[in-house]
Amino acid sequence: MTDQAPAPYAGKPRVLSGVQPSGDLHLGNYLGALVKFVRLQHEIETFIFVADLHAITAWQDPVKLKGQVREIAAAYLATGLDPKVATIFAQSAVPAHAELAWVFNCVARLGWLDRMTQFKDKAGKHKERESVGLYTYPVLQAADILVYKATHVPVGEDQRQHLELTRDIAAKFNHDFDAPGFFPLPDALTQGPGARIMSLRDGSVKMSKSDPSDNSRINLTDDADTIAQKVRKARTDSDVLPEKLADLEGRPEAQNLVGVYAALSGREAQDVLSEFAGQGFGAFKPKLADLAVAVMGPIGGEMRRLLSDPAEIDRILAAGGERAREVAAPTLAEVKRIVGYWAG
Repeated sequence: MTDQAPAPYAGKPRVLSGVQPSGDLHLGNYLGALVKFVRLQHEIETFIFVADLHAITAWQDPVKLKGQVREIAAAYLATGLDPKVATIFAQSAVPAHAELAWVFNCVARLGWLDRMTQFKDKAGKHKERESVGLYTYPVLQAADILVYKATHVPVGEDQRQHLELTRDIAAKFNHDFDAPGFFPLPDALTQGPGARIMSLRDGSVKMSKSDPSDNSRINLTDDADTIAQKVRKARTDSDVLPEKLADLEGRPEAQNLVGVYAALSGREAQDVLSEFAGQGFGAFKPKLADLAVAVMGPIGGEMRRLLSDPAEIDRILAAGGERAREVAAPTLAEVKRIVGYWAG
């Protein structure tokens, strides 16, 4: 890499993010990502996709995959993304993602990918059995971002390394092909409070759709009774809630439920403690259950309504895909010219 400061990018600000269609979305996804997307769409041009190209880095049932794509799209819509404001689309509907990824495969260096810790975590001791796609998918992520010249990307801590890779790829492309400022070096938008929601059964691990216990999470499609029941069954301890946030240290389940209440109510965790200090979970859980039902119940109902009409979801995805292709096409055409591809 060059030591010279990169030329500034002069294009318009744009945000991009996506979610893999690999199973039910839950409260952690909602608070960690979806509510952020809804806010961002009114602040900056927003592109939100369903990452079905990324999904097949692990085996997906082809019969179910299309339905899973619709489910993620339904979640986007039910939580407040407006297809008239944000561009909502399926990744596979825009071939430019894969085309640009090949160019970036030839720009990125093997040593950069060797440092990606997510591949090491997912592959474990058997990396030779994993797909090449799982190894190179951070390069596809770079293409996802840069084909739209996105300047901002909402990321959690587990994706920061991949965003740094995207910045490295953009800088190296701009330098190697003497195209200063062609691609932006996208900045991270941190998730903020509520981003890390833990299991309702074990406060030391993240809420996850892969947990075998359905009671460990609140799914976006859960009805009101199910949501309330899961909150009431959530693991806690026998102590009362303290006055100060620091006194929750060493109480992961209590810390998690206070954090969930704060995130759902749009308040700070300390404010929640100030309200409930000295009370036990027998008093706190019913209030949390009522709040969770009030916020999450309508989302589940709207998702079920949307999923009952797949043609409407498909129409929205098709329109979003057309818009995404229109934006991606000039970038890819210019990349081909810069690289020196034969144009015919």
